[in-house]
Amino acid sequence: MNSRIKELINPLPGYTILHVSLHVDEIALTLNDILEKVGGRLNLALYNNSENPQLSGKVRIQNLENFDEIPRTLPRDNDIVIFHNLFSQHHQKERMLKNAYTTLVNAGQIVIIEKKGVMDIQQIKEHLEAHEFRAANEIKLLEGYDLVVAKKMHMWGNGL
Repeated sequence: MNSRIKELINPLPGYTILHVSLHVDEIALTLNDILEKVGGRLNLALYNNSENPQLSGKVRIQNLENFDEIPRTLPRDNDIVIFHNLFSQHHQKERMLKNAYTTLVNAGQIVIIEKKGVMDIQQIKEHLEAHEFRAANEIKLLEGYDLVVAKKMHMWGNGL
């Protein structure tokens, strides 16, 4: 699976990705490896995390206690936001999407990855559109997972 995630992103030097997940898995490790090669940074927001992952490169880790919390982020600080195996069960979906919109650079991507059959793809696309993300598409990239990608477009909806 990790080699397929490389097809999703093509980072430039200094690229930053926010990966919001339940734990460090092979996607997080692959993202870390990709970003380390281009001098980028991985921001990990982990829910109910008890592990202390040993990652190299520029990695920021924040531990979140429960699904009422959203990750702490800075405006326009991330090129991609990835919600992995948690969005459908999160208690604050609206706040999560608003937070993702704010932290993304213009033309940044949001990616929602869930195990196959967990999320309603059409509902997720509508949710993204309602929160000013454009060009939402389902991508068949990872076996056993549903994946939806959308963009924050410059001067659309909420604008900058």
